[in-house]
Amino acid sequence: MSVSGTSHSRVSQQGLVHGGPRLLLRIEGLAYASLALICYAHSGYPWWLFAALILVPDVSVLGYLINPSVGAVIYNLMHTLTFPVLFLFGAALFDNMLLLAVGTIWVVHIGADRALGYGLKYTTAFRDTHLGYSGRT
Repeated sequence: MSVSGTSHSRVSQQGLVHGGPRLLLRIEGLAYASLALICYAHSGYPWWLFAALILVPDVSVLGYLINPSVGAVIYNLMHTLTFPVLFLFGAALFDNMLLLAVGTIWVVHIGADRALGYGLKYTTAFRDTHLGYSGRT
């Protein structure tokens, strides 16, 4: 059985989040994106920096030019909270405002993606995500 009930996806339902938990994950993404955006807005960081960096994690899609497996690994590394949280820890430990700004922007990006339904990628195809098939069916 495919993710969306159509032939567009090759990922089985096993391991996918759907129903109420999927909605909660999307709401959670909206919540942490909103919190990070509010923190950024009150921080005094320049908005040009936000505009310059907000889409940087999406450069990871270039890994798909190699193959879907490499693309998924690179994309997922750039779209989990692990690295931005490490940036935020580093900012606190070393009193580094640039790490704080970059980490905050990165959290906004990931949260917005989750809120819009863009999940972590499977190696089968770019549109196969843990939140289901993303894109038009």
